[in-house]
Amino acid sequence: MEEKIWKDHYVLLNKNEENELEAFGYKTQGCRRALCITGYILSCGVLLLLFYWKPEWDVWANCVPCSLEEADVILLRTTDEFQKYTRKKVTWIDLSTLALPVGSYSECPLIADTDSVINRAIMKPQLKVRCIQVQKIRYVWDLSVKEFRKVGSLEDSNTCHSIHHKFGAGLTGEERKIRQLVCGPNAIEVEIRPIWKLLFKEILNPFYVFQAFTLTLWLSQGYIEYSVAIIVLSVISVGLTVYDLRQQSTKLHDLVEEHNKVQVTVCTKNEGFKELESRYLVPGDVFLLDGKKLSLPCDAVLIDGSCIVNEGMLTGESIPVMKTLLPLTESLEPWKAHSMEDYRRHVLFCGTEVIQAKSSGRGPARAVVLQTGFNTAKGDLVRSILYPKPLNFQLYRDAFKFIVGLSAIGVLGLIYTVCVFTYHKKPVADVVAMALLLLTVAVPPAIPAALTTGIVYAQRRLKKKKIFCITPQRINICGQINLVCFDKTGTLTEDGLDLWGILPSEGSRQEIEESSTARNTAGAIAACIVRPGPNASSAPVEGIAILHQFPFSSGLQRMSVVSQKIGEEQYDLYMKGAPETVSSFCRQETVPSDFLEELKTYTSQGFRVIALAHKVLSLPEDVDVGDLEREEVESGLEFLGLLVMENRLKPETKPVLRELAAARIRSIMVTGDNLQTAVTVARNAHMIHEDSKVIIVEASEPEGSAPASIAWRLAEGSKTSAAAPNEVCAHAQEKITLEGEGCHYHFAMNGKSYQVLVKHFYSLLPKILLNATVFARMSPGQKSSLVEELQKLNYYVGMCGDGANDCGALKVAHAGISLSEQEASVASPFTSQIPNIQCVPELIREGRAALVASFAVVKYLTLYGLIQFVGTALLFWQLQIFGNYQYLMQDVVITLLVCLTMSLTEAYPKLAPYRPPGQLISPPLLLSIVLNVCFTIAMQTCGFLLVKQQPWYVALASWRHCSLRNHTLLPTGPGENSTSSSAQSTVLSYEDTTLWPLSSINCIIVAFVFSKGKPFRKPIYTNYVFSAILTLQLAVCLFLFLADMDAVYSGMQFLCTPVIWRVYVLLMLLVTFCVSFFTEDVLLQNKHLWMLIKTCVGYQSKSQYRKWQQMLQRDPNWPPVNTKDFAARSTAEVYINPSYEHRD
Repeated sequence: MEEKIWKDHYVLLNKNEENELEAFGYKTQGCRRALCITGYILSCGVLLLLFYWKPEWDVWANCVPCSLEEADVILLRTTDEFQKYTRKKVTWIDLSTLALPVGSYSECPLIADTDSVINRAIMKPQLKVRCIQVQKIRYVWDLSVKEFRKVGSLEDSNTCHSIHHKFGAGLTGEERKIRQLVCGPNAIEVEIRPIWKLLFKEILNPFYVFQAFTLTLWLSQGYIEYSVAIIVLSVISVGLTVYDLRQQSTKLHDLVEEHNKVQVTVCTKNEGFKELESRYLVPGDVFLLDGKKLSLPCDAVLIDGSCIVNEGMLTGESIPVMKTLLPLTESLEPWKAHSMEDYRRHVLFCGTEVIQAKSSGRGPARAVVLQTGFNTAKGDLVRSILYPKPLNFQLYRDAFKFIVGLSAIGVLGLIYTVCVFTYHKKPVADVVAMALLLLTVAVPPAIPAALTTGIVYAQRRLKKKKIFCITPQRINICGQINLVCFDKTGTLTEDGLDLWGILPSEGSRQEIEESSTARNTAGAIAACIVRPGPNASSAPVEGIAILHQFPFSSGLQRMSVVSQKIGEEQYDLYMKGAPETVSSFCRQETVPSDFLEELKTYTSQGFRVIALAHKVLSLPEDVDVGDLEREEVESGLEFLGLLVMENRLKPETKPVLRELAAARIRSIMVTGDNLQTAVTVARNAHMIHEDSKVIIVEASEPEGSAPASIAWRLAEGSKTSAAAPNEVCAHAQEKITLEGEGCHYHFAMNGKSYQVLVKHFYSLLPKILLNATVFARMSPGQKSSLVEELQKLNYYVGMCGDGANDCGALKVAHAGISLSEQEASVASPFTSQIPNIQCVPELIREGRAALVASFAVVKYLTLYGLIQFVGTALLFWQLQIFGNYQYLMQDVVITLLVCLTMSLTEAYPKLAPYRPPGQLISPPLLLSIVLNVCFTIAMQTCGFLLVKQQPWYVALASWRHCSLRNHTLLPTGPGENSTSSSAQSTVLSYEDTTLWPLSSINCIIVAFVFSKGKPFRKPIYTNYVFSAILTLQLAVCLFLFLADMDAVYSGMQFLCTPVIWRVYVLLMLLVTFCVSFFTEDVLLQNKHLWMLIKTCVGYQSKSQYRKWQQMLQRDPNWPPVNTKDFAARSTAEVYINPSYEHRD
């Protein structure tokens, strides 16, 4: 029984989807709840705050595990590496409030669609539905399978036939009401969050809670001025953050609000056509597209007519796309599976704009609502902004380890303080206060916040360069990119094509006239009329009416039109597309024998070649061409010839690729175009060097008894002799490198070969990917799979495309950049309004600068905390502490301003041939911190001990006027200190006067030393604000220390010291600066020195691609040339990559 309860206690939501979640059922228990409330009161709210930070603890403390069916609280956990928990309360939807027809309480389904999850979710006779809301998506409890299921969408199990017949006539009024109540409104509502809510959430941040704790300590010690300054700064910081969040919330609200109030005409079964606001649409509704421009308020599938849609928001594609109706077939396959990858050609996506709608002979264009609200394409974009996916980037994990390490040092300081103060028999209150004070000094709570400053400034600079980002955390990851995949057409090359010629070149020139209407025997059909141009010498026809289109798709690699000559009864079908594809649909006797040779002639020169074919259709007189099946009419065609077009490189392509190559960043072309054309374009763009060899990888599926095979052949134009395979690299000393500088061979393959490699030669795939440069005829799913396989080799992969066929790959890549006019698109985290690949090096530059800035700020904050920790610990040895204004200077005047301005340094214009470190926990960085801490300890300890040796030193001194000549200072006897307050006695000392300038100016020194310029950022002097602030801070510190002014000394609680001692202190600082600068700049930042050390100790890179590279360097038989290999016959060795299978 217990096993069954445990099994029913857990379920997986959104299985195999990006937002997969584990759901656990819990039931609130009264006695546990009472105990927790008691705990809240006794802990003064601390326990409640802890539960706010850790919702899983809240659930575990208040509830007991139970089956999901009985649960009133659901605990959700993400299945990624972060394992983030969320608490959700189960709510009920009551349908009995609706005026439902008699019989609704019986077992009869309330929804006509018997497959609908809503039918299975309604509890009868109560007419109630259990649900939870997760990230704006509603899930209802499916009583039949005992799981929570998503609502707000039509079931994917519907076939083409069922969509037409179940929903083609619309829904009844009663069904619409039920769906509205269960699915919720069709609105993407982004709440403008009230200021009090934002404020409450911000001040409960662990950073501010820690800040409040430290302020309480400071106030208890009488540090009034310092505490007030920190409170003012915290209020300003919180205020600015809340203002920024409020502005973002308002902007996002305004962006989506207009789509919630679109007027649409809906067709219902019992009420006919009626106009209503789009927020009342439900899945299954039928609405009309009357030809006017319409911003689509939902995702819908077209069941009648055709549309031209601008999908810029969705894909970044600036060219409008054609949408055709969902075919009415008897196929039993789900409608998406029936259309395979091209189901999108029937779908109208929310947020896109219908530019033109064409009616069919049956009436106006109509569409069935597929998804509403946040389930739609636009809803997905908004949710990705509201709930960005956390990134498992090493930097953030290391920052947490840093805080843990500093906390450990703080605990040691706490133990040290307790021992010292207890030894001197101080009151328990003082011991506790001082121990906690030293603990808080060691741990700068601003480290997590400091990591974001570099990102914020980088995002601002990118925005000025027309590069927009919806997930700013990815900017730091861009600094690690070492491989970029490029789409070809529209990305590397111009969007448009120049017509070079037609083979055979016969017939007259034709052009498209404004759309008009042609009539045929099937009735009135809107068609495009193609007429001979005015300069045509002779024309065999008056014009041609295009009656129906089978649109182009990257998966099918072809498109067709059904046409009719003006004044004739005959129907014709014309096809264009990839030559290899089109020729396969033609009768073989019509395809020229030299077809492949002719095709290779032009593709090898980089031309874009499209094949043309024709067929006379034998159709009945009363046929409706809109109902024709594509598979039936696209067969037995006559091959007409080739259309040869030139796709020129964009002027920016070569310089950018050259810049990336110089920075040792690999470039790969992933295109849907012909392989030979892609190879030629890669050569022209210098992606493949003119002296390099190209090895074509051709893999074939198993045929009959023959296993899968893979052949390696040199591409034509690759200069080589009949040499052994290992002689492809011309000289023995020329090693295979991953960045492409010394690589003298490149692999190229098409999508079909890639698919075979993944399935049958998976062990070879890493070897090939190391030097594969061209991937042609790749489908969207194959592009995504390729990016994932490259990531498995530990590459940091960037993907740049125009968005149309690259959506999956753009999302999967570490940094996907969509070339689009939009500020944000569903397609990718980054969107560039610069319509060329110049955005790629810009993004990498800013990523590197942001990453280095983040490291610098973390290092600085660590050193600042430890410098203050060492100084305070030394003073604690004699029961003293820094003064109020002394802490104020260090924390506010120095550290705060440094943290705010250090990251303002801009990116260095030239990309370095290596990347910045990607880890905080790395030898150079840890050594930098450890050595600088050692220098600090040495300097402050020397100052602390040496001042005691001075002839004018006394253990307990009172404040004295500085003598005019400042030669000597009279010792002060114990009796003369009776007027000193206890506060002064804990601050006034020669040790304090010595340690304050040593620690304060040391903070300025490390800020300067850590503000590294070249090779990732511009020199420090170009950051005018930061340079001015450092100079001013140094001047103020020197003035306070050197000025012989009584007012300054009394205010800062200093004792006057001889000039010679002050000179010694400055000399100690100068030596520390020189040693620190030399260590950081000459030793720790010396790339060649670290390479030498790595070589001496035999360091091996952990990156998979480096390991494969070293392995291949030792393999004399790699790369294979002019050979053929076969897959093992054993099915056990066949590997099918799950990321490739079932890809949209």
